[in-house]
Amino acid sequence: MSATYIGIDLGATNIRLGLVKNRRLEHVISQPLPSRPTVNAVLDQIEALINDVDGRKARAIGIGVPSVVDIEEGMVYDVQNIPGWDAVPLKKMLEERTGLTVHINNDANCFAIGEKFFGAGQAYSNFVALIMGTGFAGGVILNDQLYNGNNCGAGEFGMLPYKDSIFEHYCSGQFFSKMTNEPGEQLLEKAISGDSSSIEIFEQFGIHLGEAIKAVMYTYDPGLIILGGGVSKAYTLFEKSMWKQIRTFAFSHSAERLVVKLSNTKQIAVLGASALCIEADLIQMEN
Repeated sequence: MSATYIGIDLGATNIRLGLVKNRRLEHVISQPLPSRPTVNAVLDQIEALINDVDGRKARAIGIGVPSVVDIEEGMVYDVQNIPGWDAVPLKKMLEERTGLTVHINNDANCFAIGEKFFGAGQAYSNFVALIMGTGFAGGVILNDQLYNGNNCGAGEFGMLPYKDSIFEHYCSGQFFSKMTNEPGEQLLEKAISGDSSSIEIFEQFGIHLGEAIKAVMYTYDPGLIILGGGVSKAYTLFEKSMWKQIRTFAFSHSAERLVVKLSNTKQIAVLGASALCIEADLIQMEN
């Protein structure tokens, strides 16, 4: 499909906006959010960035947000770490300002659909993409389309009960703080330098992640798991223990066929947001 889209990654402290033309990322701008990130202040910033990339002639805008999203209504709720963004009709407000169609989804779903159109998931019809950063969440691709669930809640694997808590506390950066009161980046440096206790912590992390992946396998039976987020950079330190745990899956043939890949797609958040527009256009064409 030959078209131009705008992809926006709205984070807790920064905003990134890119122009995607003919499925190629042509220009990206990253800026900190305003010191007082009210809804109108952020919308003013988005409009200015659209003008900076000459995006007024784009076909549509896609936005990924760290929050709960009502996709049909274009409402975002309780945007993480942005005060006052409790219930915002973001789709309506931005469409009124720009005259462009707007598609909104949460950041984990944007990660998944981005990998489908631009990254490691292009050859797969069914896969799950997991983000391991400060939190742990995923996006689900079923039969070549993003599966949102009834309330845009599909893929919230981090909230599943696990041990004394939930998976998120064991499969994200929170695990390292919980174990040592040290940030994961510092533990990674120590592990790379050969510190045995740090290496052991990453091995334990791999066991927990393997259990989470098994839960994903029982639920969706994907052919591929894509790992992204800051913690995935330490993959070589937990890969072995992760796979050892995956191989305890009840259906051995499924475990043998599973593929795990790391996300290496640059600007995946911006590309993923634009992919919301691409998928919407493809669905419209099919109908």
